[in-house]
Amino acid sequence: MKIGELSRATGTNIETIRYYERIGLLPEPARTAGNYRSYGEAHRTRLAFVRHSRELGFTIEEVRSLLDLADHPERECSEADLIATRHLAQVEEKIGQLVTLRDELSRIIGRCRGGLAADCRVIEALGDHTLCNGDHE
Repeated sequence: MKIGELSRATGTNIETIRYYERIGLLPEPARTAGNYRSYGEAHRTRLAFVRHSRELGFTIEEVRSLLDLADHPERECSEADLIATRHLAQVEEKIGQLVTLRDELSRIIGRCRGGLAADCRVIEALGDHTLCNGDHE
């Protein structure tokens, strides 16, 4: 299949496919006599793996490591478990940060009583971090 067909089959932007080829996540395809890229089912499967991994928030390097494990099915999967476990811990940390951020924004918005911008509690709080309840960086 040509790159446009692979793009449609996986929901991946053509430039993203080319990028994944350049950085080695996706092997370069064979070329047709007309010099078009010619992708096979293995490309589609691998690209689907990369795309799903990225949608779950894995970094390029984590995806690279996971692909390396997938390419060597005789290896133990403990490394994949470790990568996923570390990623989950990062996700949980981000969730905690987002909850703190949400709570602080709700508090700031709740202080707004309308009127003129000169008296706006939202603008005041954004201009003076000491008015915040906690650390939300």
